[in-house]
Amino acid sequence: MITLKNVVLRRSAKVLLDSANVTINPGEKVGLVGRNGAGKSTLFALLNGTLHEDGGDFYVPSQWRLAQVAQDMPETEQSATEFVVEGDTNLLAAQQEVTASELTDDGERMANAYMALYDAGSGDAQARAQALILGLGFKTTELENPVNSFSGGWRMRLQLARALMCPSDLMLLDEPTNHLDLDALVWLEAWLKRYTGTMLVISHDREFLDAITDVTVHIETAKLNRYGGNYSKFEDMRAEKMEQQSASFSKQQDKIAHLQKFISRFKAQASKAKQAQSRVKALDRMEKIAPLLAEAEFTFEFKEPANLPNPMLSMSDATFGYPAPEDAPEGTGPTVIVQKVNKSVLAGQRIGILGANGQGKSTLVKTVARALAPIHGEILEGKGLNIGYFAQQELDVLRPADTPLEHMIRLVKETTAAGKLAGQGTREQDLRSFLGTFNFSGDMVKQAVGSMSGGEKARLVLCMIVWQRPNLLLLDEPTNHLDLATREALAMALNEFEGTVMLVSHDRALLRSVCDEFWMVSRGGVEPFDGDLDDYQRYLLDESKRLREAAKDAGKTAAPAPAPVVVAAPVFNTKTLQRDLDKIDTEMAALQLEKDGLDEKLAAAKNPHEIGQAGKRLKKVTADMAALEVRWMALSEQLESAGAMAS
Repeated sequence: MITLKNVVLRRSAKVLLDSANVTINPGEKVGLVGRNGAGKSTLFALLNGTLHEDGGDFYVPSQWRLAQVAQDMPETEQSATEFVVEGDTNLLAAQQEVTASELTDDGERMANAYMALYDAGSGDAQARAQALILGLGFKTTELENPVNSFSGGWRMRLQLARALMCPSDLMLLDEPTNHLDLDALVWLEAWLKRYTGTMLVISHDREFLDAITDVTVHIETAKLNRYGGNYSKFEDMRAEKMEQQSASFSKQQDKIAHLQKFISRFKAQASKAKQAQSRVKALDRMEKIAPLLAEAEFTFEFKEPANLPNPMLSMSDATFGYPAPEDAPEGTGPTVIVQKVNKSVLAGQRIGILGANGQGKSTLVKTVARALAPIHGEILEGKGLNIGYFAQQELDVLRPADTPLEHMIRLVKETTAAGKLAGQGTREQDLRSFLGTFNFSGDMVKQAVGSMSGGEKARLVLCMIVWQRPNLLLLDEPTNHLDLATREALAMALNEFEGTVMLVSHDRALLRSVCDEFWMVSRGGVEPFDGDLDDYQRYLLDESKRLREAAKDAGKTAAPAPAPVVVAAPVFNTKTLQRDLDKIDTEMAALQLEKDGLDEKLAAAKNPHEIGQAGKRLKKVTADMAALEVRWMALSEQLESAGAMAS
């Protein structure tokens, strides 16, 4: 077990833990929570050996193997599969010993090395790695792409896959969901539920914590307070504890009364639709933990919109996607993602946009936000439409050298030049005061944005959106860098907002508390989703299972065709594609028979030279099978696309 007894932990002059005590038992799944700066990541540094305690006693079993997500951006030309396979440290060590033994004439060492490699799971290492990569949202055609060819967010997904690949007794996960879409998040939850070791997680996603943790450790006033149960149970127990502290509770009565007033208002308005009932449950929960919410330091609100056009906008036979690059060959057309969309967005609607990774959620939002033009069809905007857009990459477009005050001054000039109605006062003192409502006070208004945390940058973007006084909010993953308190503040503000909300988010608590209806972006179209988020989660798991089983069943069907494999050119010729698939099936079947024979030979052999030769051949056969599987999956995707186009 892990024990901390009277532990003191400092960062520079600041005392983060003072005489802190906690015990974590083997196999427990622990959510580590506390305000930003409380010391969560510093405690992780103690657990992984980067830091040492400044006082007290700290113990982690020396034999425990540790897995954690590296925070650095990987820079390598290795393929995605190779990079993740190397996360298996046991396998990597065994492979290194095999390489070293092959340089000697020591038959016994070579035999032992190959047996260790076999025991480390070399036979299915690539399959295990690729299952992790695909589960986290990559396409089968990307499995062999170089790591450097992916964007930063996708490379961090590969770091996560690499950590999951590592055999471990203790896993430390610091904000593992930050770069994930909802479908990848659901897959990760299912994977972590099966993890048998001890796990500590830092996360600002309450539903993620609820799903995978059974203990919560709260850092408060430099102490570690252990609560049995997940995050929701922790909230209940802590809210009850706060309510019992009558002096503190009485000071919060005005804020609690405001909370309960707005909760009652929206509960009364909710329809009987399944999605709206889900929202009622979320509001019920807020009412239950009102003392806890009232303690939050940060709250904000959206001002009443100047006008509410109805409909806000209408999409008629609209096709969304990306234009052909300027340097593309002549005749290259645009890339179509979503097509034939006929929908209206009405005043006061609260729409959650669902869809698996890559289906076009962000493309839809970007087009509505005017960041992309429709490829076909049209979007008619209501008179006076004023859009507030929070893009996934919004933090990247902030100017690192500029201060929050300079960002606001520039926003005033741009708004005035565009002839738009300013949302708030425009004098410098007005802007300073407004920034103060978003916790940018004192010297922070003149601090360079580049030196700020992701959460502070996200707050600045929200501040700039609120100042513009929009009537339509388009929010694409707004919570990626927000802590739990700021997420609660955002949920409150969105519920009181009188305009329209369109929200893409993997934060299910936010979707539940804000959205009354859902749109599903899937298979090139946009349709209403009649269920709630629980139904959607089941849909994602069932769809993932269906695709895995379909691929597995297709792999079992082998047709005789002994010619060598030739991957089809990228044209939609179904006969050619099917013939090449059949050839791969035949080769895979032959290799599987050879692999089975080698497995039996290794299990029965006693002669070191014989073991070494069999191990060497097994390594080659396994690599050939993995390569064929990748090519089979790529051809299957092409065949499926060809069939869809033909129909």
